[in-house]
Amino acid sequence: MKRRNFLKNTIGIGTVAAATTLSSPALSKGKIKWKMITTWPKNFPGLGTGAQRIADSITAMSEGQLTVKLFAAGELVPAFECFDAVRQDTAQMSHGMSYYWINKNKSTPFFAAVPGGLTAQEHNAWIHYGGGQDLWDELYADFNVKGFLGGNTGVQMGGWFNKEINSLKDFKGLKMRMPGLGAEVINRMGATAVSLPGGEIMPALQSGAIDATEWVGPWNDLAFGFYKVANNYYGPGFHEPGSHTECIVNKTAFDELPINLKKIVEHACVSENNRMLSEFTYANNISQKKLIDFGVNIKNFPDEVYQEMFKISDEVVAETANEGDINKRIYNSWLKFKKEARERAPYAEQGYMTRRG
Repeated sequence: MKRRNFLKNTIGIGTVAAATTLSSPALSKGKIKWKMITTWPKNFPGLGTGAQRIADSITAMSEGQLTVKLFAAGELVPAFECFDAVRQDTAQMSHGMSYYWINKNKSTPFFAAVPGGLTAQEHNAWIHYGGGQDLWDELYADFNVKGFLGGNTGVQMGGWFNKEINSLKDFKGLKMRMPGLGAEVINRMGATAVSLPGGEIMPALQSGAIDATEWVGPWNDLAFGFYKVANNYYGPGFHEPGSHTECIVNKTAFDELPINLKKIVEHACVSENNRMLSEFTYANNISQKKLIDFGVNIKNFPDEVYQEMFKISDEVVAETANEGDINKRIYNSWLKFKKEARERAPYAEQGYMTRRG
């Protein structure tokens, strides 16, 4: 009897152990861990925290099946190396701006913002319904990455200057932080564009390495403390009328995901794309009041400056079409949508805002 009980218990224990041995690897195989890198300083308002929300949403919605750990700029790779890191699968996901990768292809800025371009609402429509996403996928496929819209800052400011801008001649010899195609515009206006990640802008202003900078808008600019160095704040900017952040994923890693996880990644990005714009709209209103209280001079550029900015912008953006077939198709698609949006504008938001006052 004792022997039978012993054998029974031994078999039972062995069965449980075997089941545990079989089930644990099966469960562990279902767990996927991704690294997400960003071009933003750690916990930076809106941009950095928005990226964190995407990572957290994917982890939560998948119930831990796909866990995303975020690394701020410089924690895993420098800010401007994020694209290559995702391409090479050093990280599986990145959050930044597509115009940072203009050295890869002149048309990458179209999926963030181009000078004289689309507003946030217009850009959303072009990407989702005007053929923009298909062109984006085609452009990025050569790099083994896929892009999703991952947030929007709304219309950005024109920048901070250590002197007043009263005419076109005030741009001559100016050293200004400016990314993307906007850099070429101000170069043609007589300034010198400087490319810097966000975390390096303030030291450059303080040291005199640059005379002016654009960044985002009142909320983010207040957080960096630019008002302590430069007191002349101009807006709106010509260069980023509706700046979309992007989430790029390694295409091989993404394609290996089951369909439910692919949809979760996509949904997390779409959700943050909507939320971030609302957050920036609210926070910019509050932050602009604070900047005024600090004595900042907020003003528009003179009309002649705006006219020149937009004239050169049209030229610079059109020139991207000469880079190749995909560039031409991106530009033509974008331009067609822009023309249609411009025809509609007097009877939509533009017309309403003009009359509302």
